[in-house]
Amino acid sequence: MLSSLRGMWLNYVHMKKLQILMLLTTALLFACQKPASYSSFDEYPVYEGDDLELTFTPEKSKFRVWAPTASEVKLLLYNDGYEGAAYEMHDMKRSEGGTWKLVIKENLEGKFYTFQAKVGEKWLAETPGMWVKATGVNGKRAAIIDFAKTNPEGWENDVRPPLKNFTDMVIYEVHMRDFSVSPNSGMKNKGKFLAFTEHGTKNTAGEATGIDHLVDLGVTHVHLLPSYDYASIDETKLNENKYNWGYDPQNYNVPEGGYSTNPYDPATRVREFKQMVQSLHKSGIRVIMDVVYNHTFVGGESHLNQLVPDYFYRFRQDSTWSNASGCGNETASERAMMRKFIIESVVYWATEYKVDGFRFDLMGIHDIETMNAIRAALDKVDPTIYVYGEGWTADSSPLPEEKRAVKKNAKLLNNIGVFSDDLRDALKGSWMNKEIPGFASGVDSLEESVKFGITAAAFHPQVDYTKPIYSKEPYTNNPTQIINYVSCHDDMCLVDKLNLSKPAGTTPEELVRFNKLAQSVVFTSMGVPFMYAGEEVYRNKKGVNNTYQSPDSINQIDWDNKTTYRHVYDYYKGLIAMRKAHPAFRIPTQEMMEKYLKFNDLKTPNVVAFTLGENANGDEWKNILVIHNGNRKAVQVEIPTDKWTIVAHDAVINLNGIKAHDGGLLQLAPSSMTVLYTK
Repeated sequence: MLSSLRGMWLNYVHMKKLQILMLLTTALLFACQKPASYSSFDEYPVYEGDDLELTFTPEKSKFRVWAPTASEVKLLLYNDGYEGAAYEMHDMKRSEGGTWKLVIKENLEGKFYTFQAKVGEKWLAETPGMWVKATGVNGKRAAIIDFAKTNPEGWENDVRPPLKNFTDMVIYEVHMRDFSVSPNSGMKNKGKFLAFTEHGTKNTAGEATGIDHLVDLGVTHVHLLPSYDYASIDETKLNENKYNWGYDPQNYNVPEGGYSTNPYDPATRVREFKQMVQSLHKSGIRVIMDVVYNHTFVGGESHLNQLVPDYFYRFRQDSTWSNASGCGNETASERAMMRKFIIESVVYWATEYKVDGFRFDLMGIHDIETMNAIRAALDKVDPTIYVYGEGWTADSSPLPEEKRAVKKNAKLLNNIGVFSDDLRDALKGSWMNKEIPGFASGVDSLEESVKFGITAAAFHPQVDYTKPIYSKEPYTNNPTQIINYVSCHDDMCLVDKLNLSKPAGTTPEELVRFNKLAQSVVFTSMGVPFMYAGEEVYRNKKGVNNTYQSPDSINQIDWDNKTTYRHVYDYYKGLIAMRKAHPAFRIPTQEMMEKYLKFNDLKTPNVVAFTLGENANGDEWKNILVIHNGNRKAVQVEIPTDKWTIVAHDAVINLNGIKAHDGGLLQLAPSSMTVLYTK
């Protein structure tokens, strides 16, 4: 009896232990699924791994998504990239660093998927994820593809064209459609990545267009306006030929489907982007991507915000969305996972697609620490990959200015370039007031602003820093950090700006002189020269200021202009050839510039002259004298006595020599550059 009671008691205790263990296990599982509570974004866990989104093999697919505040996350699988319902739905499991993961042990190649997170009591919208690298049409569903199958033939042998110094670059900024869509472009793949693979294309008169034109012109880098997957173009309705620049990011790591020959096939856009890069590399031209990490097309409904609400964005003190981008939102690069995303994204483009440089839209929104981390990460891939951006914002930001990558903080950026609006507006006139002209159009008292630009916004003892139109002190460490230019896709192109702001009585011939002079200053200045596509063929955009969604008739390059304005093309080509042939124009450091570049006081208003002496930067020419005459009339100046050879004069460039000059009085042609050298 006693032994029987003892046995019953032991069974009872054992059952209680099991019940308690089960209750504890259930509680633990519930706790694991229960969303964490954080008092600030700084407390959110950081995932350190490199396997976010999808890791694919034919045997299995591993999914991992960062959603630390979610209580549940589902993976939905689809047979189609755009239509139809999910054929399977899986619950993901909470994992380390705020992530959720799932492994499916079958070959999912050709399938599509989305994630869906439950935050609070609400299921958020489906999203292809933030780290997504392939999508179906219009980028709503992620695609499962084998990236090894997207490599064009010979891709493994593709290498970046050589580059010694960033100052050796000549950047050509172009929009995908503008480049090829004109009826006289001679290109078949109009508005597509593949247009850059077509050789032998001609305009109406039989002159080279397309990639052959770029090779002949001599540019070293093609800067592509946004070519990732952006939101404003409906890829199912490409026959409508809707235009946009693409500054409305949707999926940062996916090529834009509208630029592919088949946006419904996820692999096509990947393969054709690689073919474009491969073709340009074979032609000796590097590729720069315009990247727009500073905002998303929409805020609350973005793919980022559907996983971790609010984390990736900045907000004002009143909890409204901050808007330094001018597009309704701004991202928070200073937060650990946003920083991680941007760094991994640029490294991905630099490795998977072999992109050679990145132009950061509104870089002034990003924090300095993130930009320097990007530079450091790319240095591990290839230190010749160039990084530059707009050192300003479109509106105010809650992140303090001293922490942001604005141009005044360029000295805190590690070999990252910024655009020089100082030289731009000194040469062509105010961007705010379209009718105000600049130095190139005959306006005087801008000499110090021009000198500021010539010295690449780095310190030079002969610049009077009280007089430049914008900056009152040097802000770069070295010439490698400045992008000198007179126009880009933003605002009026050079031809339209010069025409609208021309002084009374200006003739069409004078406008061409203004144009050539402006570019002459850019291409003989220290720093990195940058030009807008079509400027070399005297491109206009019919006076339209902001053409971000104007039709092709406004934006396209008219390739027949190359024939009409052949003298303009030849002059631009000559400028580039002179710069590339003579390292004196490509000095990479401030110390070398201060040593070799000396301004000459020719005692003539609106004339800027400088000498590059002592075989500067290893140049074969011992002394080079560059004179920019901003006057609309011919003027006489006195130059040092020596055995000079004139190679540029009166809008003509001939590196073999135009004529000799022994010094003394020299007449400068109106609105022009003169270059002389001694051996």
